[in-house]
Amino acid sequence: MRTLFKIFFRTLRLVLMPFMLLWARFGAPKGVVRSAEVQQAVDASCSKLALYHFPTCPFCIKVRHEMARLSLPIVLRNAQHDPKFRAELEQAGGKIQTPCLRIVDVQGEVKWMYESETIKLYLQQQFA
Repeated sequence: MRTLFKIFFRTLRLVLMPFMLLWARFGAPKGVVRSAEVQQAVDASCSKLALYHFPTCPFCIKVRHEMARLSLPIVLRNAQHDPKFRAELEQAGGKIQTPCLRIVDVQGEVKWMYESETIKLYLQQQFA
């Protein structure tokens, strides 16, 4: 029975994956337009951030859409297909769960933020 569930969900994922990728690619909103000076400050702030994600995860897609809406050049780290990023997420973050935003504060301390709604709220507070 357990094998049957694995096969079912693997097949479901394979069927839905192209649609999720299309949604991620063409469903992204237009970004905000800022002056060059303000965008440069935003870019500097975003250099301290990295998003660990799975390309077809719907929660990751929501966060990436918010990043696009806010015109944030946050580094994307594919934890699904890159073993280095997956291990980094598990060891430093504590669990393999995406989306996860890695934040380096001004003191150099690293904070790992999980949950798409929490990440979206953080990005809105920092950059909206």
